[in-house]
Amino acid sequence: MPPSPRALTAAALLVAALAACAAPADRARPEPSRTEAAAPPDRPESPPGLPGMPPVLDPKDVYAADRPGKLSAAVKGFPSRVYVPNTNSDTVSVIDPATYKVIETIPVGDQPQHVVPSWDLKTLWVNNDLGDSLTAIDPATGKAGRTLDVSDPYNLYFTPNGKYAVVMASMDRELVFRDPRTMKVAKTVPVDCAGVNHADFSADGRYFIVSCEFSGELLKVDTEKMKIVGQQRLPKQGAMPQDVKLSPDGGTFYIADMMAHGMWVLDGEKFTTPKLLPTGKGAHGLYVSRDSEQMYVTNRGEGSVSVFDFAKDELTAKWHLPDGGSPDMGGVSADGKVLWLSGRYDAEVYAIDTATGRQLARIPVGSGPHGLAVYPQPGRYSLGHTGVFR
Repeated sequence: MPPSPRALTAAALLVAALAACAAPADRARPEPSRTEAAAPPDRPESPPGLPGMPPVLDPKDVYAADRPGKLSAAVKGFPSRVYVPNTNSDTVSVIDPATYKVIETIPVGDQPQHVVPSWDLKTLWVNNDLGDSLTAIDPATGKAGRTLDVSDPYNLYFTPNGKYAVVMASMDRELVFRDPRTMKVAKTVPVDCAGVNHADFSADGRYFIVSCEFSGELLKVDTEKMKIVGQQRLPKQGAMPQDVKLSPDGGTFYIADMMAHGMWVLDGEKFTTPKLLPTGKGAHGLYVSRDSEQMYVTNRGEGSVSVFDFAKDELTAKWHLPDGGSPDMGGVSADGKVLWLSGRYDAEVYAIDTATGRQLARIPVGSGPHGLAVYPQPGRYSLGHTGVFR
């Protein structure tokens, strides 16, 4: 007897159900979106960078914008000059690097410590520490302009998105976030370490590392929250940390230490205990070469400059100044050929050939020359200090 229509229908439904079960699993699910396909679920996404920060040009080199000749349109036409704050003379000496001569001396406030390029590259700020003020210099003309009242501006930095200036108020024991143009206070962050002085930012701008020279400590600060998220004491009695610099690959912070006579090597993300790499007596300033291959370490206590090779992770040379000296703070020329350094205790400035380590000039300036700025330099924006550009 032939099957009934109802039996045929039931059998057909059973076959269809079995076929659906045997079909490949991916045919049973909707196609993934492009976003889902691009980000595998088992791989965590990278944390976002600081909002508003210019995108990193090269993930492998934070200094990719600092190559010779890569001057921003914002500095077009600025004359090449070296600006030297003379801490004891309350002046800024202006040097023409082409002649190695002081061409002007600018009176400023009490105890100028550093000359700092603004985030937008259009202004140089003289940090009059004891004068509780900032004096603006127009780098297009080399002339001083307005002076703003700012308490204890030992050093000055700018967040990578240009939203805030950050004043290192050393004696006030504060990090003060301010409007980068008016310098009006946005937020004051008290610190319980002594002598906040130098800093540098992570590659993504989310945090920065600060050195506290008088208590031998380091701080880790969340940039966007304007909040201290880490603090540690350096593992050496009498440590006195100074300049801070990020490695080109963004993985390591280096902190010069003038009493430990070397630089600390720090994992900024983990903020674990750093290791000390000896460089020379009185290690003080850190400056990256234009090709991002080397870093120059000034050893103020012995009149020398150590050369650190990033790829080799070791020191490869040491340049001694003829007749000694006290190389302190400075910067690299726009073409990368000359390292300019202040002689803190010798009222002079040194020009050093970066290819050979040979001293090119020794220029008399005012008393107590400190954080000199070479300007202009390549880069899209300034993070502050004597010129940290990215």
